[in-house]
Amino acid sequence: MSDNDLGQYLRRRGQSETATKRCLALVREFEKFLRDQRNRTIMADAREEDLRQFVLWVESKPKRSAKSHLWALRYYYEYAGSDTMRRLASSLRAQRITRKAISLKDLVGVQRQHVDKLAALGIRTADDMLRAGQSPSRRQELSEQTGIPVNAILELVKLADLSRIFGVKGIRARLYHDAGVDSVEKMAQWDPKALRTMLVEFVDRTGFSGIAPLPKEAEFTVAEARRLPKVVEY
Repeated sequence: MSDNDLGQYLRRRGQSETATKRCLALVREFEKFLRDQRNRTIMADAREEDLRQFVLWVESKPKRSAKSHLWALRYYYEYAGSDTMRRLASSLRAQRITRKAISLKDLVGVQRQHVDKLAALGIRTADDMLRAGQSPSRRQELSEQTGIPVNAILELVKLADLSRIFGVKGIRARLYHDAGVDSVEKMAQWDPKALRTMLVEFVDRTGFSGIAPLPKEAEFTVAEARRLPKVVEY
């Protein structure tokens, strides 16, 4: 690994000098692990199992998490052009980030009376909504229980589905939904640049009360959507 080349890449990606130095140090720690414990002389020889074992090694020490190492290695493998290893680093890191489920009342544009009726059944968060409305039959049953129209139930499920993407909360979920990118699967199919262009035009055309994501946010959002499994049946 060339510290100079990787450092230049990180700075082009907007990382500060402090973050760049930390990233390089964490990558070097993985490099040393490969050499000392996995008999790998160069980073390019690393395999998925090597990365998994490195995570176990880091976290074998009391109160240590490999989250920061995986952050650094995600950038390294992005720089190195290894999509398989980059995806694995991103996935392992995401597993170590505690995501607080968004409350249904914090979803933008939903009707409060619908939220109150669902809360009476113990359905208060986006995760609750996904479990309760995962399939067409469940959504129909929930509609009959609450008196909420099926299309309104489906809208809540779609907003909840979008909120599974890390960083997507009330206003972002509403923007993506109203612009037609109303599921994780649809988000995963977009090119990030095309997505942002479409959303900028959508906000300008409709007067949506919010802004389109910045390029890095759009790129991250699409990458996260591609990582997530399908959980909703349509």
